[in-house]
Amino acid sequence: MTTLHNKQYFILIVLSLISIQASAIINYKQTIRGKIIDEDSRMGIIGASVYIPGTDPILGASTDVDGNFRIENVPVGRVNLQVSSLGYESKSIPNLVVGSSKEVVLNIEIQESVVSLQDITVKGNGKREEVLNEMALVSAKAFTVEETSRYAGSLNDPARMVSGFAGVTGDPSGNNDIVVRGNSPKGILWRLEGIEIPNPNHFADEGRTGGPINALNSTMLSNSDFFSGAFSPEYGNAYSGVFDMKLRNGNNEKSEYSASLGVLGIEATAEGPFKKGYNGSYLINYRYSSLDILDQLNIVDFGGIPKYQDMSFKFLLPTNNLGTFSLFGLGGISSILDEDEDEANPNIIKSRADYGADLGTVGLNHLYQINDKTFIKTYTSVSGTKSHVDEDELNPNDDLQFRIRTDFTKTYIKTGTCFSSKLSARHRVKAGVSYNRMGYTMFAEEDDNLDGLREPLIDVDGNSGLIQGYLNWKYRIGSNLTMVSGLHYMQLQLNNNQSIEPRLGLKYQLTPKQNLSLGFGIHSKVESIVTYYAMVEGKDGSYSAPNKDLGLAKASHLVLGYGHRINENLHFKIEAYYQHLYDVVVENDPTSGYVLNNRYDGYTDKALTNGGTGRNYGLELTFERFYNKGFYYLFTGSLYESKYTALDNIERDSRFNGNYAANLLIGKEFKLGDPTKNRTLSVNTKFSLLGGQRFTPIDLEASRLHNDTKYHEDQLYGLKGDDIFQMNLGIAYRRDRKKTTHEFKIDIQNVTNNQAVVYEKFSEKTQNIKYEYQLPMLPNLIYTVYF
Repeated sequence: MTTLHNKQYFILIVLSLISIQASAIINYKQTIRGKIIDEDSRMGIIGASVYIPGTDPILGASTDVDGNFRIENVPVGRVNLQVSSLGYESKSIPNLVVGSSKEVVLNIEIQESVVSLQDITVKGNGKREEVLNEMALVSAKAFTVEETSRYAGSLNDPARMVSGFAGVTGDPSGNNDIVVRGNSPKGILWRLEGIEIPNPNHFADEGRTGGPINALNSTMLSNSDFFSGAFSPEYGNAYSGVFDMKLRNGNNEKSEYSASLGVLGIEATAEGPFKKGYNGSYLINYRYSSLDILDQLNIVDFGGIPKYQDMSFKFLLPTNNLGTFSLFGLGGISSILDEDEDEANPNIIKSRADYGADLGTVGLNHLYQINDKTFIKTYTSVSGTKSHVDEDELNPNDDLQFRIRTDFTKTYIKTGTCFSSKLSARHRVKAGVSYNRMGYTMFAEEDDNLDGLREPLIDVDGNSGLIQGYLNWKYRIGSNLTMVSGLHYMQLQLNNNQSIEPRLGLKYQLTPKQNLSLGFGIHSKVESIVTYYAMVEGKDGSYSAPNKDLGLAKASHLVLGYGHRINENLHFKIEAYYQHLYDVVVENDPTSGYVLNNRYDGYTDKALTNGGTGRNYGLELTFERFYNKGFYYLFTGSLYESKYTALDNIERDSRFNGNYAANLLIGKEFKLGDPTKNRTLSVNTKFSLLGGQRFTPIDLEASRLHNDTKYHEDQLYGLKGDDIFQMNLGIAYRRDRKKTTHEFKIDIQNVTNNQAVVYEKFSEKTQNIKYEYQLPMLPNLIYTVYF
């Protein structure tokens, strides 16, 4: 459902005209500290060298017996960090933003060299384009918190940020649903701190993986990974893409705070140590909808105001002998009351919809180091989502009458453990198992004809389980060849359907600057639980739930890639892929072309079966200049096809087959005035040209006859929306004082207000086709102070 309308865009634009005054500043120093660990064993590395290249005299330090380091008196601004250690491959951490108000605290993983007892130094080392998960060799990209904030149009949302990556497109209507290589957004997996979580977005419809606003605030995030295909064996229950999100640790030596005021919300973040001398820390963030506050103050007064709030936290709790515990959580509440006024008489309310969606996750991780080569990680989490819709519609007597009601509550209790052992510099094994207990109470009914007869859509109260396990083996065959292989297993206890999924990844270093990669894997995903219990009306008028025995939809991925690090700051990458989709969920009717994956959400009222197939194939290009000397750019391009075949045996374009996508992100940071004052102005832009998504044409004559939307079912997804052109612009101004940093930022989506047709619908008022357009210009202004 649409959660924002034109009136809301108007008030957002008005709010964005607020101006913020900042005060003068001078130059200051700060501290960079953290820990260097072996990426396989998780043990601290003693004697590693950590320094800032280009400083005179050199600013640096060596790690202590626990792998900790500390560099003091670092000038405020951007710096690069270089790490090297005997027997390990060196690593560069580029473009760290050092502010006067906050220490920079890092946890850096480095990899042991397969060449024994040599201090390997690789200038520029290529680590910038590599991901955090060393088991991922293809179709993977790491992203930083700084990039999430810097990329124009991201709105500090990782899902919007990755829409600039090759093979990834967003929802032109404004939600942050993402389409990866032509797949349905329903194929996305969200993980937080290594644990699968429900959709972390406000106002999320049942079965969706996106929404208009992400409840997970980017100020809480550490560097994270995004995967677009051929995932490593530890990732299951996904066939499209994976967000593997990490929360950062709070500062364990001093208390630090930040506060923000912006169009999307007012928020505050606090972090610090529990007590002096203890390495534990806390990190907490809370946000509340700005529009809701203005509504309560009677400053704005219109229908459909989005109301939401969210909170997230992480408590790091190390012990002397029992390992390290971390407790984390994410919660969000959102609601909106939307009224549709009559086009001829605004005093008449045609329909009223009360919509609400809540989410919550609390997890406990425990990391126990058995020895300097082996560790065990165990976790337990409790998650839940609750959504409801109550919709009334104007009847022939001009009274608002019940039309539809839905009430879905789902809970997840998940526990799991993984074992990791670094057998040698060449071999690492990792294995894990998890169990997810899923509870659900789901009720929905409707009176589609407004005749007082309520028809059941779903009514169930039950539970089921999902078992997953995996085995990973990383074999560094030589200094230039790495293999990752393994299996993933998944079983849905609702109907005992299961999947055994082999995975393989290879990376061959042709030269120090060029590499080839190959990935293969079988992947599967459980449908939204509401799909299994959907009530379907039979010819005799009775209702049944025929979808309980649905199997797992599957996809086999094949990826071939080539990468070239042209120089220290330039990287080129090209990937070709083919995906064969099978056991695709389609309508159980030999004359039907209905495919469930063409929906954004998971609800259906049709009898389904796993009889469909599909194929996605394409070519992706990435050309990136990493941020250096205040300048960066990123160009990505994709050519692709996405097809499905249902039981009618006709191959059709999928809804998400846009055929092509191109993005250009470019930005520059300027130092203003005296360079020692560290006043900076950043200008970032994003230009996107995307092929339109597809839709089924409306049968206008039948729609007029029934006064309801009817489609040409013989032309499923036969029309293509307009090409989407969008320019985003972000401007940020940052100033440092002795103990505070001020940042003023405006982030504008669709600066040119381009209005491409996304899809069409039938207007009961005009009895004609009405077009829906891409999200209009949407500015977000935010002021943040760090102290």
